[in-house]
Amino acid sequence: MQAGFFALFVLAPPLNFFRLDLTLGHFILFGWDWTLGLDGFVAGKDSAAVAAWHLFARGLLPILLMVGGVLWVSFKWGRLYCGWLCPHFSVVETINRLMLKTFGKQSIWDKQPQIWRTGNGKIGVPDPRWWLVLLPAVAGFAFLWALVALTYLLPPMTIYHNLLTGQLTRAQGIFLGVGTSLLTIEFMFARHLFCRYACAAGLFQSLAWMANRKAMVVSFKRESAAGCSGCQSGCEDVCPMRLKPRQVKRMMFACVQCGQCLDRCETQQAPTGKVILLQWEKGNRASQEAAFDARAAQGKPVLDHVHQPERLKD
Repeated sequence: MQAGFFALFVLAPPLNFFRLDLTLGHFILFGWDWTLGLDGFVAGKDSAAVAAWHLFARGLLPILLMVGGVLWVSFKWGRLYCGWLCPHFSVVETINRLMLKTFGKQSIWDKQPQIWRTGNGKIGVPDPRWWLVLLPAVAGFAFLWALVALTYLLPPMTIYHNLLTGQLTRAQGIFLGVGTSLLTIEFMFARHLFCRYACAAGLFQSLAWMANRKAMVVSFKRESAAGCSGCQSGCEDVCPMRLKPRQVKRMMFACVQCGQCLDRCETQQAPTGKVILLQWEKGNRASQEAAFDARAAQGKPVLDHVHQPERLKD
């Protein structure tokens, strides 16, 4: 799903699926010119009422439907767009894996190296030679993103032709140069911070999710927390957003519902016969997690009123 949506993100402008053409002054949607329909009003042929209807039907209504749909999905299931479709998050996960192979951490800000396994199950050993892949990948993704952003605004074929023939205009060259430089810095040093705090789409999805006590959430079986012994925080290591999945919901505000922590918990626990401690919950079970969250936020005892877990040392 991520690869398919990333391909759509790159190909949408040249295929005229969706873009804002600044040379024409309007959107193009599936090959059709998408305007606000005000030409008749400007020419004196349409009334103000007709112009207002066009503004609503062609401008405001599509925005409301799109934003409303995303917020409704987020309200029920969280940041599914971020974790399963977002092209930026695809880059985040790819760079995470390359950093892990290069120096054993998914982020340069992680304090300790991680224990990770290769595809054949062996413990991975960082290899500095992966820098030769990591750095070009970061710069390459940054350039691709800057190029795609430019094709969303100007005719794609013109941009491709100018780029291949070395005939970029001064403005086009500046856009690509500045965009590539900023994105290289972001991808290398601040990609997780961007997803958590700077992405408006992600922020509003998180707010919608936090507003619903019964929304789908990764729940931790605290009554069996002793089963985490010997796991070496595998769920935390694998989280691409660098979160701690065993914490309460409010501490996982930026969770993208990718499910990788659940997969790791099952992989770690199942062979040993231990209880799988992380699981999806929704509805009333999710509201219990929210109730635990509320008590923790107020500094009250955090014993789950349903499971009554034993007290464990921190």
